[in-house]
Amino acid sequence: MPTRLDFSRFDLRDALDLAVLIEAEAYDRYQLFAAQLGPGRPGDAASVFASMAQNEAKHGKELAVRRKELFGDTPRQVSRDDLFDVEAPETGAVRAGMSTRKAFEVALAAEQKARDFYDEALAHVVHPTVRALFAELRDEETEHVNLLRSTMAGLGPEADEEWEEDKDDYPAL
Repeated sequence: MPTRLDFSRFDLRDALDLAVLIEAEAYDRYQLFAAQLGPGRPGDAASVFASMAQNEAKHGKELAVRRKELFGDTPRQVSRDDLFDVEAPETGAVRAGMSTRKAFEVALAAEQKARDFYDEALAHVVHPTVRALFAELRDEETEHVNLLRSTMAGLGPEADEEWEEDKDDYPAL
């Protein structure tokens, strides 16, 4: 499990803070991938990553609002340093020219990883409201997995096309 946290000591505030940080980490990674691929065309790999970043941001904001409603501005005891790659796609997953289908596969693997994280964490959680939250988050990640699979099933053969860089964009060395 890619954290160094003791889930048996978590209260609901800690769990919400962790969930917000997990979404932020994934958001940052998807933004990085979209920026690395640069502006492209609708439906290409960069647009898949930009869309995933928007989804992560939306989910993170919803969790942050929930946390603020329950706990106000009390300081976090969980930090981004306590986790690594919980939901964020693998850092080496993006490459220039990748197909739309490959981008969806990267996103699917990240959502499956998040689902597995919450499922594994449940075995260590003692607090009943934290258990309920982690089960809810696991189920949401399962919905995301199913949505991505459904979207991928509807992709046409053009989704397998890789974009080739225009060699004229580079000056002669």
